[in-house]
Amino acid sequence: MYILDMFSKKTKMIDKADALAGRETPLPTAETHFIKETPLKGPFPDGMKTAVFGMGCFWGVERMFWKLDGVYTTAVGYAGGYTPNPTYQEVCTGQTGHNEVVLVVYDPREISYEALLKTFWEGHDPTQGMRQGNDVGTQYRSAIYYADEAQKIEAEESRAAYQKALAAAGHKGTITTEIEPAGTFFYAEDYHQQYLAKNPNGYCGVGGTGVSCPIGVGVAAE
Repeated sequence: MYILDMFSKKTKMIDKADALAGRETPLPTAETHFIKETPLKGPFPDGMKTAVFGMGCFWGVERMFWKLDGVYTTAVGYAGGYTPNPTYQEVCTGQTGHNEVVLVVYDPREISYEALLKTFWEGHDPTQGMRQGNDVGTQYRSAIYYADEAQKIEAEESRAAYQKALAAAGHKGTITTEIEPAGTFFYAEDYHQQYLAKNPNGYCGVGGTGVSCPIGVGVAAE
């Protein structure tokens, strides 16, 4: 019974009133990107935009985005919950409400938000609810945290387009991705930043559905 209770807590969002208190001081983290040697924190160069995505374990997700041309920098962290400046261990308890997410800082003159959304949809299975593969818990939920109304509209249109693509391909799942305003992004601890560059044989449990998303290549979402 105890095991079942623990499992249900990890797969059900905690109420704000029950969340861990956290702390006022941000956690120490890296200053620069291990691969790109660009700063992880702003202010960023003029013209740069930001996007935040949750797709499961943030180690593998971050690698997907730092490889894209036009991405200035990336960082892993926590968002979508209640606890200020949480630790990784706290997030893993399910008692912060936070999601493992990746901050993507990109140059819209070189790569579009649509192209980032295409990577998002194709890079994981957005129909799995509070899990990705063998990773189970609220911190692994699929999410897009938008920076402005334009991102919100594009995210919602892309979700509709990808749901149609999944159905056409015979995938019976319904997308569970939450699309919410970007709140505070809390940077994760130093050792999590660009983890798979520092540990090439490290764990990556992120995988897609195999269904292509019909956006980001000049195809409008209907």
